[in-house]
Amino acid sequence: MNAPRTINEYLEQLRTALRGADPALVQDALYDAEEHLRAELAEQPGRDEAAMLEHVVGSYGAPDEVADIYRDQEIKIQRAIRPPPPPQRRSTLGKFFGVAADPHTYGALFYLLLALVTGIFYFTWAVTGLSLSAGLSILIIGIPFFLLFLGSVRGLSLLEGRIVETMLGVRMPRRPPYPSQQGLPLLKRIGAMFTDGRTWGTLFYMLLMLPLGIIYFTVAVTLLSVSLAFIGSPFFKAFGFNVINMNVDGYSYYGPGWAGTLALCFVGIVLLFASLHLVRGIGRLHGQIAKHLLVPSSEA
Repeated sequence: MNAPRTINEYLEQLRTALRGADPALVQDALYDAEEHLRAELAEQPGRDEAAMLEHVVGSYGAPDEVADIYRDQEIKIQRAIRPPPPPQRRSTLGKFFGVAADPHTYGALFYLLLALVTGIFYFTWAVTGLSLSAGLSILIIGIPFFLLFLGSVRGLSLLEGRIVETMLGVRMPRRPPYPSQQGLPLLKRIGAMFTDGRTWGTLFYMLLMLPLGIIYFTVAVTLLSVSLAFIGSPFFKAFGFNVINMNVDGYSYYGPGWAGTLALCFVGIVLLFASLHLVRGIGRLHGQIAKHLLVPSSEA
């Protein structure tokens, strides 16, 4: 591989060396490298990029060396965000009830409950920003306002990425997309932001989070409420209460007897663990949605 003579060449070689790596890792590595290289260039105004890169390669590392370092660090990161898996269970019952021992189950459950709040916030922010940008487009402050809004959207995407990684265990970027438009004229940089797929993918994700948040919250609360009510039915009955009370055509039904109540409790236990499996599955699915929309695969 030829020695890079410009920062863009260095970044392209680093991207090539990281081919096949996690897109979030690639985004972090490119951002760190460009930030470091441009800081070195700013500190040495008398040097051109080629001379600066020749000096930096000896300290910061060649692109393939930096790629190897990031790959090694990624192994440690994956171990940190993915706790040791629960013991493998061979029996069907062991696999069914073993979901309670998986930490990601509870992370996904909390994320589903939190998604309603974040979904409302993201949707409101996106709709308000787009509406104001459209309304102000006829004024001179329209474009600066829209660019500021897009910057805030990218900041929120990093925040959402941290939430997704912490609760769902999906590797997300810790750095914003590397500023590859530096050095371009202002109008071309603005145009690049408009044509960048991650900009519109992030906006779509923020709009999508409202219906998803409503669905996630409703599913989680409904399943947990019903299953816990069924599990607690023997305790309610022991104190003179019934889980099921109906009045149909003048006939009152005050719940099953003890045999039916115990059967209802058993159904509640099965429903609870089935709900945990569903919650964990939804968490994995949403992690992939977030990965696809917030971290374009083009980074790999």
